[in-house]
Amino acid sequence: MKVSVLIILAFTFFNCKKNRSANDISGTWKMVYAEIIENDSTTVKDLSHTEFIKIINDSHFAFLNQDLNNDENFYGGGGTYLLNDEDYQEVLSYTSAKHFKDHKFSFKVHFKGDTLIQTGLEHIKEAGINRIITEKYIKVKSN
Repeated sequence: MKVSVLIILAFTFFNCKKNRSANDISGTWKMVYAEIIENDSTTVKDLSHTEFIKIINDSHFAFLNQDLNNDENFYGGGGTYLLNDEDYQEVLSYTSAKHFKDHKFSFKVHFKGDTLIQTGLEHIKEAGINRIITEKYIKVKSN
């Protein structure tokens, strides 16, 4: 009995301490929560009328946002990324928002089961943006 408990505890410990790699972040992720802290206020995005996904492969990412009530309210973007342990940096190369183009966004990423949580500072002086964002994604299962 004691041996089996020790084995289970050891297995759990080593699985929790697993180093993350590009393989862990690769996939399709659906946003389920987004929070913006700007100045002295916190705003939680209403995601009930939109679908936001992020697709990540070995070297690139892309995001797509579709308003479920209006086909004209669509936007997307993409670029390259670097992942080093919990440090994740996106370079947004493909976008129609000129102030965001070629900007580097740095985040800390954490994984909890099939959930990806990324938090970072969005600071784009030209656009007047200086905010902390936290986004939570659930990995989309392939059929």
